[in-house]
Amino acid sequence: MTQTLTLKRPDDWHLHLRDGAMLAAVLPETTRHFGRAIIMPNLVPPVVTGAQAQAYKDRILAAMPEGADFNPLMTLYLTEESDPDDIAAAHASGLISAVKLYPAGATTNSASGVSNFDKVRPALEKMAEIGLPLCLHGEVTDAEIDIFDREAVFIDRVLDPIRRATPELKTVMEHITTKDGVDYAKSQDNLGATITTHHLVINRNHILVGGIKPHYYCLPVAKRELHRVALLEAATSGDKRFFLGTDSAPHTDNLKENACGCAGCFTATNTMSILAEVFEKADALDKLESFTSLNGPAFYGMPASEKTLTLAKGAPVTYPEKITVGDETVTVFDPGFPLHWSVTA
Repeated sequence: MTQTLTLKRPDDWHLHLRDGAMLAAVLPETTRHFGRAIIMPNLVPPVVTGAQAQAYKDRILAAMPEGADFNPLMTLYLTEESDPDDIAAAHASGLISAVKLYPAGATTNSASGVSNFDKVRPALEKMAEIGLPLCLHGEVTDAEIDIFDREAVFIDRVLDPIRRATPELKTVMEHITTKDGVDYAKSQDNLGATITTHHLVINRNHILVGGIKPHYYCLPVAKRELHRVALLEAATSGDKRFFLGTDSAPHTDNLKENACGCAGCFTATNTMSILAEVFEKADALDKLESFTSLNGPAFYGMPASEKTLTLAKGAPVTYPEKITVGDETVTVFDPGFPLHWSVTA
């Protein structure tokens, strides 16, 4: 007998759409299932002003599949030269929903990020004043810090001092990967934490055991199994502080499968099927709607979708292994287990 599950239509609170041909190729993979998404601004050059955010939004809307009902929620890339007044104006106009802080050098296209956090204090204070959330890539980039410890060190050195200095600032810990991140989020108010699809599925063994798996390599990198379990417990708890941000990050295969491969997992295509499988295994299907459809809008002060999405469980469903981008391909994330849940409506 087929089992069905109907949810309010989900949102993605952390998404990379890229630009140009890549944007056109990957956008339909998100609009098929998601109603809104927080769009990452780490293009080349980055989206740092309201005018640049408007231009990027126009390109996204121009690439929208016919009949799609999808709202891209724009962000600005915080730099040490960001103008607090420009940020406030973009927010007042309804153009942006958040500002993104990348520590310089932390991830893809983050060279323009922040090194001196004192220089962005005026922008953070303005954001706290107007109620504009700050989304953080939570890793330090010091060469002496082990890559598996960078999130925990970031919490102590950067995040907690920012929150103590500007306690009114709404803050999102993006793509948390550790028990440290879970525990810190649980200890805070006025704070949200996104969790990706792939970090609920893989640990660092998946990347390294039996040969290097470039399509499991992401930043922040997957950690030990005890951290994956902590993320799973947080995501399936129903706690309003935790919500879905896929961090779906497409790179063409020629850039992933080389001696210095790019970081990112492309999960937009099959995220909902994977999550239904993961939540069912955790005996928490009743919490899936909170994680994908309710907690994020509540944090951002937006209504949950009035539309619904229905999943059905049956025979294993298959997804394309790759999508085409011009003459190149992008590999769709493989969870490593059969998917019995599919989106039917």
